[in-house]
Amino acid sequence: MANKYLYLVAFILVCEMAGIIGSFFTAESVSTWYLTLEKPPFNPPSWVFAPVWTTLYALMGISAYLVFFSGKKESRFALVVFALQLALNTLWSLAFFGLQSPLYGLVVIAALWLAIVWTMLRFYNISKNATYLLVPYILWVSFAAVLNYSIWALN
Repeated sequence: MANKYLYLVAFILVCEMAGIIGSFFTAESVSTWYLTLEKPPFNPPSWVFAPVWTTLYALMGISAYLVFFSGKKESRFALVVFALQLALNTLWSLAFFGLQSPLYGLVVIAALWLAIVWTMLRFYNISKNATYLLVPYILWVSFAAVLNYSIWALN
């Protein structure tokens, strides 16, 4: 049983690491380049992003953990799809902040959104709870896509 808890922690940490890696691209640009961009009125204050993403990465880790321990043979492919969306999640930070390109960010976030939907569809037959844990994530990425588009359009 203790082993299962270690796996849970490991899944959460892997997801949180995606955010930490992404933050390397974000950290410098957010206090320089990003400040120069025109943003829509619904742009959240900067302090909102860290707690939201930390929570979402934790939910993603729990979701993947549930699929991993489901005992279903299709869970392996579902976790590959999950890994793809996690990689795209990190790639968005590189595209938008690292390359300072709202256009590239928009392309990546569109692919990310599709990959999250694909992940949710693969997870649904394995663990409905795992799928439900990803609902806040798809909602936030949907909002982020609209925000990304708006920033691209305004600049």
